[in-house]
Amino acid sequence: MKNRIATLIMAALLVLYLALVTQYAVLLITTDNVIARVMGIALIVLPIIAAWTLAADLLFVIRGERLVKKLGELGELPVDNLPRLPSGRPDREAADKEFPQYQAEVEANPSSWKAWVRLGLAYDASGDRKRARWATRHAIALERGKTPPSVTA
Repeated sequence: MKNRIATLIMAALLVLYLALVTQYAVLLITTDNVIARVMGIALIVLPIIAAWTLAADLLFVIRGERLVKKLGELGELPVDNLPRLPSGRPDREAADKEFPQYQAEVEANPSSWKAWVRLGLAYDASGDRKRARWATRHAIALERGKTPPSVTA
């Protein structure tokens, strides 16, 4: 729950920042100075890119959480019995020892979104966020009936 609140606060701050940048860009565009206009046009592109990135990331999180919840409702989430560090994160060595079973599950059934979600959770527990996101994207694509990303982690 704390992560969700922090994410919402950061998203709200980013939206505020984007609004201010857009306002400044419009001010630059409406001046008589050609250089200021060019800067204003260039500056308007940044909020568009940032808004798209924010929307795509939030959509990824919502879809990923939905799959984890769905897996939990089916009673197929992996048991989280890993030892924890004082920070609350799983111990990486213990997570690394459990990782091969989730990798083998994906290799045995590469079209199972459930196996890919569990692999994503295993990557996350091992501290490999990049591969965790990739595996979760793969699971989302499979569950939605689309072609998963072809780039390997």
